Order: sequence, then C-alpha cells, then structure tokens
Amino acid sequence: MSADRSDDTPNRTEREHSTSTTHFGYKEVPLAEKAKRVKGVFDSVAGKYDLMNDLMSGGMHRWWKRYTIMRAEPKPGDRVLDAAGGTGDLARLFSPKVGPRGYVLVSDINYEMLHVGRRRLADEGLVGNLDWLAADSERLPLPDDQFNIITVAFGLRNMTRKGKALQEFLRVLKPGGQLLVLEFSHPVAPLKPFYDAYSFQFIPRMGKLVTGDSDSYQYLVESIRQHPDQETLREMFEDAGFTRTGYTNLTGGVVALHTGFKA
Repeated sequence: MSADRSDDTPNRTEREHSTSTTHFGYKEVPLAEKAKRVKGVFDSVAGKYDLMNDLMSGGMHRWWKRYTIMRAEPKPGDRVLDAAGGTGDLARLFSPKVGPRGYVLVSDINYEMLHVGRRRLADEGLVGNLDWLAADSERLPLPDDQFNIITVAFGLRNMTRKGKALQEFLRVLKPGGQLLVLEFSHPVAPLKPFYDAYSFQFIPRMGKLVTGDSDSYQYLVESIRQHPDQETLREMFEDAGFTRTGYTNLTGGVVALHTGFKA
C-alpha cells in the first residue's frame, strides 16, 4: 500500500497539474504541445501500426491483449470503453464477448488511427455493437457511470496528464466497474541491458525500414523509459480514487497489466 500522507501534501495528480511542461520522449515540451506531437507520431505510423507491433514484439502483443481480455471477464450485455483504442485490437476481441446486447466504444485522440481501425473491423464484419469516438481521454465527452469495463492498451504513457485521464476513467465507470491498463513498464534487472539494447538499437531502425520514420519509434522507446514504474502507477490509480488496485508483470516486466475498481 502507499504510504500515508498529510492532507496538505499534493498527490501525483495535483503535481501533474502544477507544472507547465511535460516530457515528450526525452524532450521537455510545453503541456499544450504534447498532444499535438503525439498526434503527429501516430498520423505518421497509422498505416503500418499493426505490422510494426507484430514485428517489434514478435507477436507477443497479441498474447498480452488476450490476457487483458481474460482478466476483464466481459459478459454478454456489458458496456466497454477501449480508450486510446487506436486500430481496435481490443475492440475486436470484446465485440463477440459482449454480444448484440453489449456495446464497445473505441475512443482515440487520433482520427487516422480510428479510421484504420474502423475500416479493418468493418471488413471483418464487426459493426453491430461497435462505435468510434475521436476524443481526448483527459476530457471525455461522456456521461458519468456508463461502462462496466474500461481498457487502455499502450496508450496511457502518451497522455499528457495521466492522473487527469485516470480520474476521467473513474468518472465514466459504473460503480463496481474495472479499469485495466496494459502498458510497457520496467523489466526485471537481468533483462534490462538486453531490453535497452534491443529498444534503442533495433526498434528505430526497424521503424525507418518499415514505415520510413525512425523518429516516431525513437519517441516510442524514450516514452517507455519516462513512464512511471509499476508501483508508482499503482499509487496513481489510488490517488485517482480506484480501489483494489494491483498489477501483474508480463514477460519479465517488459509489460504490466494494472487494474483498479470503482467503489
């Protein structure tokens, strides 16, 4: 559990709001610029995003996402928000599980990613219980208490005010609902030198070869290093108001699945 703190000690969310700059990879940029820069990254790679995920992870991202769905335990009739859902990998797994009485909403700040995902899932015949929304997760244009499940797969680290986004997810969850955040994290010590060498030497070069864009994948590996470690992110869940918080390391902590519930 996180340590007790006095009432006048600002939590992580409050500290996020008090600064005028944030990180974009290893660069410090004005808060107002980060979302635009992130949008530029994903505009650039949207068409090859799924292919690059397979190449970079050796296909492991598909197992990580299926594990997330298993942990979410969706039931027929559930309402699901896949925030920062991009090209819809999680949505295509949720859709048949919640069935025709259920509902899956994919939100993302990036129109191009949504366009690619909507076209792909429509080609697969998944249209009946799916919807798509261009929205910033820090300011969701949605009423309170709407969803049984919210997922974020590899999107939280790109958000400018992570604590604010977590508060928004809590707001739109139904009481008893669950948030699951699948994100790159901090690997166990024996893996770290190999993981760093692979990330910094191989991934940007692969990005250049496959997409013609090495800078976006340089940002990717830098943004992972700037993301909070497992315990810090768990405490951020608590700061935002989630209960029964926890995380599970996957692939030696290269990825972690964080979970929390709305009381």
